[in-house]
Amino acid sequence: MPFTYKRQGRSPIAAMVVALVWLCLIAAYFYLEASPWVLAVLALFTLPAAVDFARNPESGMSLCTHTLRWHTGPRTGEIAFTEIDRIRMDTRLDLSVRVTVVLKSGRKIRLPFESTPPHKAFEDALKERGLPVERYHFQLIQ
Repeated sequence: MPFTYKRQGRSPIAAMVVALVWLCLIAAYFYLEASPWVLAVLALFTLPAAVDFARNPESGMSLCTHTLRWHTGPRTGEIAFTEIDRIRMDTRLDLSVRVTVVLKSGRKIRLPFESTPPHKAFEDALKERGLPVERYHFQLIQ
């Protein structure tokens, strides 16, 4: 049975955070008489989240019987199981899990974070298909 994971770029939490930041900036302008230039620079940091909310890009991953496929926006990738030596899952200090596919040739392919499924379910699906998985927690140097 294939394992599939899909995710939308539009997140209610991201929308609330962007709206809250913009409300704070507006309040700073009216109540604290903050400089519009300073507020504009601070508002620039919210633009990537606002653009993702507006575009709503889809990302995801699927494990079929012989291939690992992923997509995120315009980028796609596919690797046959026969090319995979192992899959490395690194838990970072921010508790996110980064997934790297190590090929038999020694080449490493870092999977896009936004297309990676929740790590426990993904690890179980990989093990069901006989792919070796390595787990590393909180290493600063890779």
